Amino acid sequence: MPELARLATSRMEATLPWYRALSAQDRSWVGLVAQAGVGAFLAWFRHPSGVLEITADVFGTAPRELTRAITLRQTLDLVRTVVDVVEDQVDELAAPGEEQALRLAVLRYSREVAFAAAEVYAQAAESRGAWDARLEALVVDAVLRGEADDALQSRAAALGWDAQTDVVVVAGEAASGSAAEVVESLRQHARRLGVDALAAVQGGRLVAVLGGVTNPLATADGLSLAFAEGPVVVGPTVPHLFAAGRSARAALAGLVAARAWPEAPRPVLADDLLPERVLAGDTPARRALVDRVYRRLQDARGSLLDTVSTYLESGGSLEASARILFVHPNTVRYRLRRAAETCGYDVMQPRDAHVVRMALALGRLSGSTRRPLPPADADLEPVVAPTGAARTAD
Repeated sequence: MPELARLATSRMEATLPWYRALSAQDRSWVGLVAQAGVGAFLAWFRHPSGVLEITADVFGTAPRELTRAITLRQTLDLVRTVVDVVEDQVDELAAPGEEQALRLAVLRYSREVAFAAAEVYAQAAESRGAWDARLEALVVDAVLRGEADDALQSRAAALGWDAQTDVVVVAGEAASGSAAEVVESLRQHARRLGVDALAAVQGGRLVAVLGGVTNPLATADGLSLAFAEGPVVVGPTVPHLFAAGRSARAALAGLVAARAWPEAPRPVLADDLLPERVLAGDTPARRALVDRVYRRLQDARGSLLDTVSTYLESGGSLEASARILFVHPNTVRYRLRRAAETCGYDVMQPRDAHVVRMALALGRLSGSTRRPLPPADADLEPVVAPTGAARTAD
């Protein structure tokens, strides 16, 4: 047996490049595994009437960490090399006339060893998969809680997420089935889209943390099949996982508020649900609406805030607004266009008008005393008179 183990080790060094690249400790463990396999074969062949039952114990006391250093394919290469060595020594090992019987025994034994190796790797994969699933659930839970601490950093590093950028959180109702099946379905869709995903089912909701996202809405649309019927809300893009709590809070708040907008697209951005989130009591959405709409219009030149407010109060009529403001309707149209460029919402569109109306009401309730800056001479508004002659007016 020692001679066979030595020959097997020499053959592996000569023919297997991956073996030569192993550390000295791992090579010693591989040698012990090979020796244990040869010894078990000889013990069984010495009593051929016994039942051939090989389990994972054939690999001796090798640590489970060895499965991380050596792949299943490399393990099968090891088994094949040892079998070749034993077959080369059949003439010296077998009694006269029993050479063929020994060869058949070697083949039968090696087949059982290969199945035992597959069992070891399957158990290791199941163990790592269960651990990774628990770790993934902990990371998603930390993101939802906004806990960007050392624990999140270490767990994210274990999952390969410590350097992930362009992170988006997507939330929706979980599809039917077990939590493991739902999460695996989302992972499969994410792999096809070329994005990394961490996911967990919490209280009937499926929350996905996506990394490497360049087009959040398109990516969420590709993942929508993993969610149940109902709204799917996409949080804002953040630079890294440790800022994903902001995206998660927006996505979950939007998921709660989405019922107030039945016509909302699927998926929908959380920022497109700001009015509904305000109605649901979301303080960050209230602050965002005031800052993005009311403050910008208030600080802009050219009486944009008064013009937008008048247009909304007059029922969206350019002529009525012009009469109230004592300007030409084209001046109102020009100011509304500038207002859309300033705050990003076009009040001539019904949905945008609803958002701006809500923002103006919130801004007035905020008790702001700031006044808009007076218009500068260089910022006069052009008006096209009915005759086509150009003039300027406030």
